[in-house]
Amino acid sequence: MNYRVECITPVLVSDGNSLSPIDYMVWKDQINVLDQRKIFRLLARGPRLDGYLLQVKKAQKLDFASWGGFAQNFAGRRIALEHASLTPLWERQPAELCHIATFARTQEGSYLPGSALRGALRTALVSSRLDEKSLGQAAELIEAGGVRRPGEGLEQRALATDGGRGGHDPMKALAIGDSAGLSAAASPTRVYLARVASLAESRDPKAQAAGRPYSLVWKQARGGSVEARRIEDSTPLFVEMAAPGTAFTGAWTERAFYRRGEVRHQLRWRDQDLRKLLLDAANGYAAKALAVHRIFAAAAGMPMLGQAVEALEAELSSARAAGNRCLLSIGWGGGLLSKSVWPLLEATTEAEQSHRRILAAQNVWARALRTGLPFPKTRRLVFTGGQPSTLPGWVRLEIS
Repeated sequence: MNYRVECITPVLVSDGNSLSPIDYMVWKDQINVLDQRKIFRLLARGPRLDGYLLQVKKAQKLDFASWGGFAQNFAGRRIALEHASLTPLWERQPAELCHIATFARTQEGSYLPGSALRGALRTALVSSRLDEKSLGQAAELIEAGGVRRPGEGLEQRALATDGGRGGHDPMKALAIGDSAGLSAAASPTRVYLARVASLAESRDPKAQAAGRPYSLVWKQARGGSVEARRIEDSTPLFVEMAAPGTAFTGAWTERAFYRRGEVRHQLRWRDQDLRKLLLDAANGYAAKALAVHRIFAAAAGMPMLGQAVEALEAELSSARAAGNRCLLSIGWGGGLLSKSVWPLLEATTEAEQSHRRILAAQNVWARALRTGLPFPKTRRLVFTGGQPSTLPGWVRLEIS
């Protein structure tokens, strides 16, 4: 079997690398990445190499006056900017804010690591199997302080197919290969602008009287995390992302060995359709995460983001109806909601209350919960056309 992943919103699955401001030059609304090896080979034939290395050492950014010839003749690849407004914005930024996280690449081109899909599916499966009793036990262990990593045991019990009595992880039966590489023509990655939006208590009495207790602020990362009321005062993030509509294909293998009767008996596995199990779990998790995003969009007063969430919910309905598809949030920018196995909603059930107890026991989350703001209160938002418009990392996974 094979899988097909289509990007619904801009997606970045990084290989851990980034472009520094002296690796590329912005010219004609695109990033021109210099092929340094080619430049070194050319200059090594004469006396100009030392001078070039000295210039690169002193430079913070590559400007057109000094480096335009190199960008025209020695660009290893060219990545278009998502919008023309990014060029003057980039020119105004200090060099330390101009590093660009890059999409995973091989010699064939951009590719999607199978681990990005596997991790998202595993998170969804654990989430689908958690219940009030498990979360309550985990909260008691954390509050008692007797276990260093209580989450590991909770995850193992949730994944076990026999109710946590020693059954093995069913994900062992699944192998997801890396996708085939896509050339620049087939995979139109672009450099997008992203910023971090957050919520704060509204200072406007009229807004509070009108039932709008929260206001939208933007994160500024200079000298710590500072909240700015204006978008232009926040810290911009430049990221190379696969554009919506980009599709990746790869191998999806369910190992038949694990479905043999004697093997299942030894592993204490039920005879179940692993593919359907994972797709249903992923769609259920996506529904929870989108519900939390919808709350954030309404609280922040962002109609464009609300429309983007509604579009994702429509995609989710189509995926559920198809039966062989699911929605996933993968890669960079998903934040806590792409990692936590239990998206935090209103504390109306015992499970939600146990989850809040677990988070409140961690110093990093306790302060945020005490504010009473919707949790989590921050989002990385991708800008299109110069406006904050959507969430990063949402894809449609189809198995055939």
